[in-house]
Amino acid sequence: MPHAPIHGILTPHMVPLDAAGGINEPELRRYVDWLIAKGVHGLYPNGSTGEFTRFSVEERRRIIRIVCEQAAGRVPVLAGAAEANVRETIAACEAYHDYGARAVAIVSPIYYKLSPDSVFAYFREIALHSPIDVTLYNIPMFASPIDLPTIRRLAEFDRIVGIKDSSGDLAGMMRMIEAVRPLRPDFVFMTGWDAVLVPMLLAGCQGGTHATSGVVPELTRAIYDLTMAGNIQEAYRLQYRLLNLFDTVFGAGDFPEGFRLAASLRGFDFGTGRQPLTAEQQARLAGAREGILSQIDQIVAGA
Repeated sequence: MPHAPIHGILTPHMVPLDAAGGINEPELRRYVDWLIAKGVHGLYPNGSTGEFTRFSVEERRRIIRIVCEQAAGRVPVLAGAAEANVRETIAACEAYHDYGARAVAIVSPIYYKLSPDSVFAYFREIALHSPIDVTLYNIPMFASPIDLPTIRRLAEFDRIVGIKDSSGDLAGMMRMIEAVRPLRPDFVFMTGWDAVLVPMLLAGCQGGTHATSGVVPELTRAIYDLTMAGNIQEAYRLQYRLLNLFDTVFGAGDFPEGFRLAASLRGFDFGTGRQPLTAEQQARLAGAREGILSQIDQIVAGA
């Protein structure tokens, strides 16, 4: 039986850490339950917000297993599966398929700057061997970009079912949809840039993967529902509230430290991250705390 298409708000969530810096499994399970109860359409562990590069291979496997177990089919899991080379990435695809993930999200290889043909070759190999559906993950600020001609070529593979684009480029997304949708009407377009959720949905995206949905899932879900219902004026009113929170949290410290702080303010113990904080970083986060808390309280009161 074919899966229902991925859509809506999928949360790229952080991972709580204990006092020793290990994965705080009980708190992660509690956080998963809370996100689902607050109405997110799906979960996206091992993404950029989830700091996947700061965990070992074994830890990344454990995170996906925990999230899939706790979600227990209530919402789909889009598992970040990027590894250092194509063989290890395919191995991750195999593992996450066995854990019960709905699909995987894979970023272009990081560190090395690759040509479009090399990016295509990487994803082609995955498409031919992955047992689980694949969504491309375009995030040019961190990895080799996936340009439009490459996306069109990759859309010819049935196993590649969509793309998450975190460039925030609205015109680029419109060009992408115009070029790919006639070839693959089922292809899923997800925006990964919180600040433009409403315009991206209006342009034809089926949903978004936003770090702020791990902080105020009520707000991102409300924005999605209002936009889909055609209540655009109210959707934009809430979009501006989301924009202000996004700007505040993103600017509170080196990404994703502001989101760790903001999610902690919802009543969770996310611990201390694995990247050491400078005194300047600590001061910025402390200075932003009350402003972030005030915005969250206002959003929750109005949700």
